[in-house]
Amino acid sequence: MSPEWTDGNALAGPLGEVFAVDVTTAIGTCVGCGRTGLVAEVHVYAQAPGVVARCPSCDTVLIRMVRTPDRVHLDLRGLTSLTFPL
Repeated sequence: MSPEWTDGNALAGPLGEVFAVDVTTAIGTCVGCGRTGLVAEVHVYAQAPGVVARCPSCDTVLIRMVRTPDRVHLDLRGLTSLTFPL
């Protein structure tokens, strides 16, 4: 039986369509517990119409992403910061 979630590397494709950098290498800080870590380490749930990424420590929703035919709706309110390496 497979888990309900996969790791944050599952965001590489969907977020790669929006950002010109690899978002999985970014470091995010959770608004819920303050955990700081790579986006690649989050728990991604993709069984819904959109994609939801949750903190692996406290389960706070960090990222919500829904794609429609002509738009991408991105909600990052679960992150206090998102830092990208140069």
